[in-house]
Amino acid sequence: MGVFRLTMAKWYFLSIIALLLMGTQRFLYKVSAERNCPTAWTTFIFMATVTLISVIFFLIVKEPVLNRKVLWMVALWNSASFVLGAVTHIEALKHIPSSVVYPMIRLNIAPVILFSVFYFDDRLSSCQISGMILAAAAILLLAHDAKEKKGTYGDIKKGLILAFLSLLFGAMATISSKFAALYANKLGFMALSYFLGSFFALGLAQWMKTEGRAKHLKDAVVVGILMGFANFAGFYAFLAALALGPLSLVITVTGMHFTIAVVLSVIVYKERMTIRRASAVVLTMVSVIFLRS
Repeated sequence: MGVFRLTMAKWYFLSIIALLLMGTQRFLYKVSAERNCPTAWTTFIFMATVTLISVIFFLIVKEPVLNRKVLWMVALWNSASFVLGAVTHIEALKHIPSSVVYPMIRLNIAPVILFSVFYFDDRLSSCQISGMILAAAAILLLAHDAKEKKGTYGDIKKGLILAFLSLLFGAMATISSKFAALYANKLGFMALSYFLGSFFALGLAQWMKTEGRAKHLKDAVVVGILMGFANFAGFYAFLAALALGPLSLVITVTGMHFTIAVVLSVIVYKERMTIRRASAVVLTMVSVIFLRS
């Protein structure tokens, strides 16, 4: 009994660490938006930082790559969707409040489950169906609440579109990770995906040329590096927690990371937490729990 309790304490502690680090990384998206950092450049620095750390670990572990073709395919898929998801996420934060963006994007688990049903022939439980209904209700609340933000309706509409696109790109990245876990070398996938993502982000940086880029480039470098370390450390803690604890419980704990970002945004940037937003956050949290059931 003592060993069981010790093991449980370890995976729960690691899950909490992953939760805090992932939430911090998401909050740094908000910092990037508030400081008006060049989004693509921030993403490039972030991806390059994780690439460097991942390659170092890959070389240390020396895990063999069994299927290079599959590795490249899933890495290309993942890197492109992840970068586009990160860029649209940060851009959305420039138009609508973080308490709207974070919970809305976190609902990307819904299309992932739908894909699993049609592709992998998974069956939805009653809890998961309830979760999808709650997710739809949360999106409607968030979309309506965004209109309370001061500014033009065009900006709000653009923010909602960007958040929805980020949701879809995030779902695509998650699905590609599933294929990588099944058919590719995991450390190799992580290193190659972030490496390719760095080039995608660099290409976007050249395409998304904006005034004042040089002025905010220093902030982009600092924020991007912090994102990279938070991402790698959080993901490592997440994997360590999975090695010790049950998947359903670890995912449930870490899946709430967006609440850390929302709370930090309210504290640091004095964002107003309306009743509707708070209700949507609660609905999202409950839906994530149901969808993970």
